[in-house]
Amino acid sequence: MNSSIVPVAAAVLLAPDGRFLLAQRPPGRAYAGWWEFPGGKIEPGERPEQALVRELAEELGICVQQAYPWLTRVFTYAHATVRLHFYRVTAWVGEPTPREGQTLAWARAEDCGVAPLLPANGPILRALSLPAVMGLSNVAELGVADFLVRLETALASGLRLIQLREKDLTPAQFALLARQVVASVHRHGARLIINADPATAAKLEADGVHLNSAQLMALRQRPDLPWCGASCHSREELDHAARLGLDYVVLGPVLPTLSHPNATTLGWEGFAELVRDYPLPVYAIGGMRPEHLERAWQHGAHGIAMLRRAW
Repeated sequence: MNSSIVPVAAAVLLAPDGRFLLAQRPPGRAYAGWWEFPGGKIEPGERPEQALVRELAEELGICVQQAYPWLTRVFTYAHATVRLHFYRVTAWVGEPTPREGQTLAWARAEDCGVAPLLPANGPILRALSLPAVMGLSNVAELGVADFLVRLETALASGLRLIQLREKDLTPAQFALLARQVVASVHRHGARLIINADPATAAKLEADGVHLNSAQLMALRQRPDLPWCGASCHSREELDHAARLGLDYVVLGPVLPTLSHPNATTLGWEGFAELVRDYPLPVYAIGGMRPEHLERAWQHGAHGIAMLRRAW
């Protein structure tokens, strides 16, 4: 590790209602008055998760019970370059209390409500607005009519991120389906990502585009769309997605799938190795079921992407 980079453990304390905790830096410290996620420097010999537990006990007086590794981002301030190891903390004992002169506030990704926020934390708010489950369309097996009925049911039950991926349809068929899906998804306040080229996604008024690995590697700059993600299968592809500044990636296959039964799988340990210290939210794909979400979090995923089990 570069000794000039200061390693930091940062906590996204998540309440059951989706809010998270921010802290305002007290007078006398660098960037006094700015807001950030709680945490602090990792001491020599400490693992990031150990520093996280220690810092939250010292700063907030709480005992961490459950924390999941999430994103790692490097940011250069005027006074230092920091490597921020973010953890999503979902269970703790005690009521967070300011013990070092800071001010605390509970916030939401869509409306932070406090300012100014330290610039290193801006991308974290965007990542927090991504749901934990992505549903991939399955018209090829279900047919258009059945899929649209199941889509409505899934949206009514809380699914908030859909990727429309139908390679077997003609352009005209795909456009007709996309318009129906866009209307349904937006009526429920959810987000639709279209697996196509950026121009098609924009024309069909989707919220963003999802690129396959070949499209990803051919890009030299991020598409000019609100949301952009990509499918990855290797370290090279993951690194390129990060350089482009995409919003998320889908990585797999993690487990065997019905659609690709002979494909080489990463397994959970292989998945964890690839996403360790990665800066973008990662969805695990390949054989995913709802019961795999907890395990995905444990191995560093933002969430899971499901095909058949989403519907």
